[in-house]
Amino acid sequence: MTERLSEETRGPLLKPLFQAGWKMVDGRDAITKTYHFNDFVDAFGWMTRVAFWAEKWNHHPEWFNVYKSVKVVLATHDVNGLSALDAKLARKMDALAPVAEAVEE
Repeated sequence: MTERLSEETRGPLLKPLFQAGWKMVDGRDAITKTYHFNDFVDAFGWMTRVAFWAEKWNHHPEWFNVYKSVKVVLATHDVNGLSALDAKLARKMDALAPVAEAVEE
């Protein structure tokens, strides 16, 4: 069963993500990052690779794609906030996007 991140586990799981460009969503227990790719094909290809992992782990992101940018929001709806699954999927997204860079919003 998935559990919401405790105060003790938040730091170790989220700190490396914040260092990699992830941010907390204002007014919500969720994290966000925007990836910027070379073109639409790179962005969509990355989304496809992520989709396989999301399906395998039964943990699906909220995301929005416009041309070569993909904005991602991660939260676990079952716990109404962040869980270890969000950190796991965020790490996988970063690993699958070596040519992408996070852009400031």
